[in-house]
Amino acid sequence: MAKQVVPEEKRRRRRPTRSGTVLSERLIVETALRLLREHGSAGLTARRLGLALDCDPSTLYRYFRGMDDLTLAIGDALIGQALRGWEPTGEWRADLHAIGLRIHAAYVAHPQAAQLTTSRVTGRPNELAADETVLDVLRTAGFPLADTVRIYHAFIDQTLAFAALDAASLALPRASQHADEAMWRSTYARLPAATHPRIAEAAPLLSTRMVTSAYPTALEMLLDSAAVRLAEVPAG
Repeated sequence: MAKQVVPEEKRRRRRPTRSGTVLSERLIVETALRLLREHGSAGLTARRLGLALDCDPSTLYRYFRGMDDLTLAIGDALIGQALRGWEPTGEWRADLHAIGLRIHAAYVAHPQAAQLTTSRVTGRPNELAADETVLDVLRTAGFPLADTVRIYHAFIDQTLAFAALDAASLALPRASQHADEAMWRSTYARLPAATHPRIAEAAPLLSTRMVTSAYPTALEMLLDSAAVRLAEVPAG
């Protein structure tokens, strides 16, 4: 049976922890993000969280039904960070471009957390707000409903997929990151044109581009495709 989560208003009246800290869902999520950054996903346990917050691990279950529920809250918090301070311009392409880059940046800023959460559907307030925003931008721009859903699906999945890919690279040990980046110079750049003509001619560009995220380029290509579709929509 799932554990009952105590309503927020009742949690606020709880006594502080032994060190005087007043627990909240936000504080637990922020602490979890720190533990993920310092120890990776294996380091995120109720016991370690309890130690970091100076509380009994069982106390955490007054705020979350379990560690999976906490994982969903972490994902939702990252989306909230992405949308914080964003204001629509009224120009659909600029707005989607900004939202996409913000979401991607929020996840890669917390690569260990991104690996846990990019594939999850939280159903929480920030995720719902982001989905509503993207759908509204597309509908307001004049996209038919079917196209809106199709483009929304591609937009959000592409954003999260690149966030997961880039986060996985950033979460590697530094030595592995440097080795992967050096491979483009040490191996690809030295392949002879006689055996690998296309790699050889592209090598100078590959060694520069392949160590950066392809997400901005992929996002532009998606928006180009959407713009073509919008131009095909009959007026009125």
